[in-house]
Amino acid sequence: QGQLVESGGGLVQAGGSLRLSCVASGLTFSTKTMGWFRRAPGKEREFVASITYNGGTTNYRDSVKGRFTISRDNAKHTVYLQMNSLRPEDTAVYYCAARDGSGATRYEFYYNYWGQGTQVTVSS
Repeated sequence: QGQLVESGGGLVQAGGSLRLSCVASGLTFSTKTMGWFRRAPGKEREFVASITYNGGTTNYRDSVKGRFTISRDNAKHTVYLQMNSLRPEDTAVYYCAARDGSGATRYEFYYNYWGQGTQVTVSS
């Protein structure tokens, strides 16, 4: 059974940076599209970024373009989310997800595996 474990969350001031990591086990990581999602207090979970199995295609929600970067290291079974210029509205629980199918997608329906999440809090 596939498992995803996120780390790297924390408290940071506005304008600061954090790097989230997600380590996968029990699944063929190198064939999976990976995604990051987030859920802010009182809101539904939303797409943040995705990356195809070989890193060839990435996608971002508009509000994080130019500030966040998704990347992966297939040898380490790890996907990363580098977050720069953080804003208070980025405060959320961030989730890592893996998709069995090929192709990047922002729709959580297509993701088969989910981590437990890591809290990111940005103070103003």
